[in-house]
Amino acid sequence: MSLSYFWIFILLLTAGTPVVFALLIGPGVSLMIDGNEVFFSALLNRLYSGMNSFPLMAVPFFILAGELMNQGGITRSIVHFSQTLIGHLRGGLAQVNILSSVLFAGLSGSAVADTSALGKMLIPAMEQNGYSRRFAAAVTAASSVIGPIIPPSGIMILYAFIMNVSVAGMFLAGIVPGLLICAGLMWVTSRIAKKRNYPVANAKATWGERGSAFKSSFLPLLTPVILLGGILLGVFTPTEAAAVAAAYALVITLYFTKTLTPKSLPTVFINAAVQSGTILLLVGSAVTFAWIITVSGMADMLAGELVGITENVLLLLLIINLFLFVIGMFLDAGPAILILGPVLAPIFISLGIDPLHFAVIMCVNLTVGLATPPMGLVLFVAASVSDEKTENIAVEMLPFLAVEALVIFAITYFPALTMTLPRWFGFA
Repeated sequence: MSLSYFWIFILLLTAGTPVVFALLIGPGVSLMIDGNEVFFSALLNRLYSGMNSFPLMAVPFFILAGELMNQGGITRSIVHFSQTLIGHLRGGLAQVNILSSVLFAGLSGSAVADTSALGKMLIPAMEQNGYSRRFAAAVTAASSVIGPIIPPSGIMILYAFIMNVSVAGMFLAGIVPGLLICAGLMWVTSRIAKKRNYPVANAKATWGERGSAFKSSFLPLLTPVILLGGILLGVFTPTEAAAVAAAYALVITLYFTKTLTPKSLPTVFINAAVQSGTILLLVGSAVTFAWIITVSGMADMLAGELVGITENVLLLLLIINLFLFVIGMFLDAGPAILILGPVLAPIFISLGIDPLHFAVIMCVNLTVGLATPPMGLVLFVAASVSDEKTENIAVEMLPFLAVEALVIFAITYFPALTMTLPRWFGFA
């Protein structure tokens, strides 16, 4: 089989064709060119089998849980709790923005949801408190990439499904990188805030005020604890954990915080269904494309080319990180993982890299790509929410992106940062 499908795919992407159609049209046209129409039925079977998976059911349930939390106004209580903890620091609202992203990550697992929910609330507030709009948008976009890194994470579920890696292991491996990015962003923010004399958000809260804020956000913040605890203790599988998360979010927002009413539920379910349908169709298309890559021998060719450059694993990791960073500038994290995972992972696993370690390197790298120009989805959402030009936000984000790049290289060359927790629980 020729590699014409790959070049057709690239051509379609360049022309602005949605990724899901490019993934299907490329192989389809290639089969016609090669006179292999007999494989059309195999393509359709792969498309269906790519979506017909029990582990993949976790994705729509996690999306529903995040949508319930988001529409239920949980964001406000999380921001308030963060503000009582660190709002008194120089550049307090910017620091609150970052910490809120960490807490919000345990509920939604989505960078876009983080940018939209926190941005609508905090960007106007930061601007009113003396921050430039571009800086407020940059902090929001840069910190939102923590969302898919700290569990639960939609893109980690996708990677685990397509590469047969433990979901629980990936969730555990993502905790330290997410916290490292948080710490790095907070350090950069403190330096910028001091240089530009940004204000504190509020007076230092008393422990009573902090306790009250924690009480109001306690139940939502239990979500990741219940999920990881249940998975690690063997109470439920990752897929069942996603269903538990959705049910828990429904109970909290309807009966405890009472921020959702039965009348508002149809909108929530419709939004979650549309998002889930889009992602599942993308997964099915990517599985089909990955099958074509395997059959055509492209993966073996790429492996030979990489090893031909150098046999030094450390240098190859540097090359692949740079490659993924560039890919992340143009392709969304989900499609990039689904397309490139089956190609790249076997190469590095054969060179002695732990499958879980490479999985986290790839997921974190491509997640950071969500906030990089020219095609970063999070960048566009931040621009839309803040009404600021994307190029202005991108320039303001450079110090934050530098920190995130350093974290990527740290977890690449110091595997203990990601592998210690999974090893403690027997997943590596």
